[in-house]
Amino acid sequence: MYPLSILDLSPIAEGSDAAQSFRNSLSLAQHGENWGYKRYWLAEHHGMPGIASAATSVLIGYIAAGTNSIRVGAGGVMLPNHSPLVIAEQFGTLESLFPGRIDLGLGRAPGSDQRTARALRRNLSSDADEFPQDVEELIAYFEGDARYVRAVPGAGLSIPVWILGSSLFGAQLAAAMGLPYAFASHFAPQQMMQAIDIYRATFRPSAQLAKPYVMLGFNVFAADTDDEAHYLASSAQQAFINLRSGRPAKLPLPVRDFLQQVGAQEHALLDQILSCSAIGAADSVAEKMQTFINNTGADELMLTSQIHNHAARLHSYEIAAQIASQLQAATSTP
Repeated sequence: MYPLSILDLSPIAEGSDAAQSFRNSLSLAQHGENWGYKRYWLAEHHGMPGIASAATSVLIGYIAAGTNSIRVGAGGVMLPNHSPLVIAEQFGTLESLFPGRIDLGLGRAPGSDQRTARALRRNLSSDADEFPQDVEELIAYFEGDARYVRAVPGAGLSIPVWILGSSLFGAQLAAAMGLPYAFASHFAPQQMMQAIDIYRATFRPSAQLAKPYVMLGFNVFAADTDDEAHYLASSAQQAFINLRSGRPAKLPLPVRDFLQQVGAQEHALLDQILSCSAIGAADSVAEKMQTFINNTGADELMLTSQIHNHAARLHSYEIAAQIASQLQAATSTP
């Protein structure tokens, strides 16, 4: 089975609330585990009416406690929002509770607007340009480096650290530190190929990873028919337009023939943001996923499927899991 993973924002659907989102996330993780997904990651966002995964490490604990074998992690923790020591302790706690199952993906974006970032940090003196130093400090806590205070729990634990990015910066850092790299191509694909090339060309082996490993975000909206899949995808399309228009909201109900109702500017926006996507029935989705893997050489895909109806969302991931056995790609794993 080609390695597929799940990226979840624990979406709050229109007409629902965060409590139901958490129950849905656990349901998706449990089904994903049974379907053979490799890992289940949650993303840190703040102040977003349609995203419930703000307290990322808390939610990771909830998901890990309700599953048995699937890796559970952050995709990612926005490190400028936090003290590296606090993250080392949080993920040291998670790894102690669920040994061998926790991943830690790190990003340098705020995961929010400036006003929310100020509320998170109390001030903005935490500089995103210090991200490389913060990553080094965090890894040092896991290694039990005597130059730093001791992270308890955390010191001496083997927790895979990933670098996340949507630009060339993350690719350069992941390569220099010898860490696996996850690119946010599911919503920011513009520099994807250049970032992958830089990462692979400049990668330096480390104690964690001997050779480059690339995981790419990819949107899948799969259903029994192409028409139904396009209908389901309209929720995510509306959400992206709302977000870019400064009107973030809960995940909207789907709309029939939505793309025929938007203007040229919105259409172009969606074509750009969602260029790394597969929408359709199983055969169509399989072809698009294989083409994407062939073009990028991705070692793993992390799928996101922002669908309003939970049962339809589960079915989309189930179809993608069935497709995985047909996909051809590299077999290395970190």
